Amino acid sequence: MGHHHDHNNALSRRAFMNALLAAGAGVAAAGWGAACSPKSAGGPQSERPGEGKTPVPDSPSGGRMPVGFVGHGAPTLAIDPGKGGDLARWSRALPKPRAILALSAHWEDAPASAGTTRVQDLMYDFYGFPEELYQIEYPSPGAPDLVRRIGALMGEEVTRHDRALDHGVWVPLLHMAPQADVPVLQLSLPSREGPEALFELGRKLAPLRDEGVFILGSGNVVHNLRRLSWHDPDGTAPPAWASEFDGWVREVIDQGDFDALVDYRHKSPGLRIAHPTEEHFQPLLVAAGAASVRRDTVSYPVEGFEYGSISRRCVQFG
Repeated sequence: MGHHHDHNNALSRRAFMNALLAAGAGVAAAGWGAACSPKSAGGPQSERPGEGKTPVPDSPSGGRMPVGFVGHGAPTLAIDPGKGGDLARWSRALPKPRAILALSAHWEDAPASAGTTRVQDLMYDFYGFPEELYQIEYPSPGAPDLVRRIGALMGEEVTRHDRALDHGVWVPLLHMAPQADVPVLQLSLPSREGPEALFELGRKLAPLRDEGVFILGSGNVVHNLRRLSWHDPDGTAPPAWASEFDGWVREVIDQGDFDALVDYRHKSPGLRIAHPTEEHFQPLLVAAGAASVRRDTVSYPVEGFEYGSISRRCVQFG
């Protein structure tokens, strides 16, 4: 489903980051690992940072990693220094994880299955966008040990697929972990098992937080591509239905009302217009489940909209 990748013409991560810097992103484009030497930010032909070893994390506050939900928006986020800078600022305020476990709206498969555990080409699972997007590299190390640990937590062996990271994962991580030195594992979203099962999956994964793993759901709080306003890329005038749904999500999360969040099909306002299909909302349920084991503080590192009605809201638990 991806776009053919030509290594000879590939835009390396170094060139990509330089382009962001030249565009005015400055230090805002540097997330986890920003202090690494220039060599560690090299392209795919240079030494691949972290391959074959697990980086030592900074000490997480209280020994527990937060849980995140990122609004990944359009694939053009990858080359947007302004919106990307918002994600970089968020990650700079977080402890550096030992590994990242990501669940994206763009891989639905039940039961939850593991993606690639090796460095490989990305999945360019979108069409009709600028050619430079299909040339971006993100050679993060795999996390095979994390697959085994997840199997232990779930009480059953996790099915493995040699599936590359999709854009719901690599696009935000380009900004949040630009050095690609943190091992990344993508877990499929078992959406057909239902909201309660997704929340329970997060609860089962919660112990990973005490082991230096950043659990990250990737989707959008409001996502209706049929209602996009191309004349409003910065989301300055979101429609009332989009603001209402986005506000409802914030309200129930602020109240710690996870029962209402899980029962969104009955409790939320205007679900069918906010989410004609639900896969972009459901990674939030896994993140909330991982946060529900104990009462966490909640913050919203990024808020607002783009293209009229796509919510950019990011959520941090803990």
